[in-house]
Amino acid sequence: MPDPLLEIIGLSVSYGGIQALQDIDLTINPGEVVTLIGANGAGKTTTLRAISRVLNVRSGRIIYNGQDITRRRAHEVVALGIAHSPEGRRILARQTVLDNLELGAYTRSDRLGIKADIEQQFLTFPRLAERRNQLAGTLSGGEQQMLAIARALMSRPKLLLLDEPSLGLAPAIVREIFSIIQNLHTTGVTILLVEQNANLALQHGDRGYVLDAGRITLTGKAADLLNDDRVKQAYLG
Repeated sequence: MPDPLLEIIGLSVSYGGIQALQDIDLTINPGEVVTLIGANGAGKTTTLRAISRVLNVRSGRIIYNGQDITRRRAHEVVALGIAHSPEGRRILARQTVLDNLELGAYTRSDRLGIKADIEQQFLTFPRLAERRNQLAGTLSGGEQQMLAIARALMSRPKLLLLDEPSLGLAPAIVREIFSIIQNLHTTGVTILLVEQNANLALQHGDRGYVLDAGRITLTGKAADLLNDDRVKQAYLG
């Protein structure tokens, strides 16, 4: 068994006096899609933001690719190979699609490689190719989500953090987004997926964790969680 790509040990995060995460443990192996499910406010987004070092950690350790990154800065973590496609997309609305992609590669200096990767994103997301010079704020919600993922991929991550990629999108666009996620998986990108649609997330995951009020309450193979009565009752409707 290879060493984990990411290992979270006893992670706790607080906002002011409120404890958002309480002593959570989580492991992701190279090449896996691991999904994190739970109700709104359970701490899913907080977990991703802690990993990408946008949030400070109160206690615990984050080990990535054998290195302790618990106290590293956000841009250093990107350079090490972790990219974060955040909830709400957070694209730069007044910049073009092309500008957004170039900014996704801000930790890199290999101009030819960046240019090649932009063209690769346009192959992966043909709609973005059609709109390369369009202001990102004028894209549809689905196109903005595609841009958010493509921008994250521009840093050539080993680990991609995806936060709510289906949020607010029509079912046909959601299917398209998850088809892209599946294709990324087959190319060997390791993914930690936070997704409100637990059913869809578990269908596309290798393993899953259930987060409830800042604590991990269940973990297992995604297929087993799909068939777990507790998960069905709480999250699958």
